[in-house]
Amino acid sequence: MSTNLFDLNGKIALVTGASRGIGEEIAKLLAEQGAHVIVSSRKIDDCQTVAEAIKSAGGSAEAFACHIGEMAQIEAIMQHIKDNHGKLDILVNNAAANPYFGHILDTPVSAFDKTVDVNLRGYFYMTVEGAKIMKDNGGGAIVNTASINGLSPGMNQGVYSISKAAVINMTKSFAQECAGFNIRVNALLPGLTKTKFAGALFQQDDIYKSAIAQIPMHRHAEPKEMAGTVLYLVSEASSYVTGECVVVDGGFTI
Repeated sequence: MSTNLFDLNGKIALVTGASRGIGEEIAKLLAEQGAHVIVSSRKIDDCQTVAEAIKSAGGSAEAFACHIGEMAQIEAIMQHIKDNHGKLDILVNNAAANPYFGHILDTPVSAFDKTVDVNLRGYFYMTVEGAKIMKDNGGGAIVNTASINGLSPGMNQGVYSISKAAVINMTKSFAQECAGFNIRVNALLPGLTKTKFAGALFQQDDIYKSAIAQIPMHRHAEPKEMAGTVLYLVSEASSYVTGECVVVDGGFTI
């Protein structure tokens, strides 16, 4: 049930990487607050599962497959939004790639290219095309899922950490240049969060213990803990916040 503070009724929201994990929790929470959510990821079946769960809970949602590493698919989903909704109020860039876990010196070119194509170029052009729609309709809110690794590189996660550092600065660049169009752009920086995407970190006991030791509450986060921060960032409650990068790390928020 929505509240006056976080009322998203009438809003159109696109969440990428929404078929599981953090993206799924964000999509469900935005729908709970009244938004119509476009659930997107690479595989339509997974998107439909989440969209149906939202509708079964009384929310409004649809599924649309989009691989943000492919420009044609970015263009297709944005055209779909323009044709079927006429506006976009909220964009959450959450889809990401991390195909290589290992020493930075052994990074394959293919893994480097895939990571940059999705995490940097994909976020960039999703934001460009989404912001154009928002500009034509009086504004909107964009949240990029970066990572705590963008501030302090994760062991054996070199190119991923590099790409997330770029997302942080990209967020600030868009915030600076799009504020005049009433478009707010912020970033979520999750810490160690238990998702399938981060599975390698939970399978390496020494790396997991090292990461936990650096978290003030000495525990990992759950995907649901990320969703509330995104809800705040896209709501009217934070209508003055732009260019901020919010760290959510094991229940500890900065």
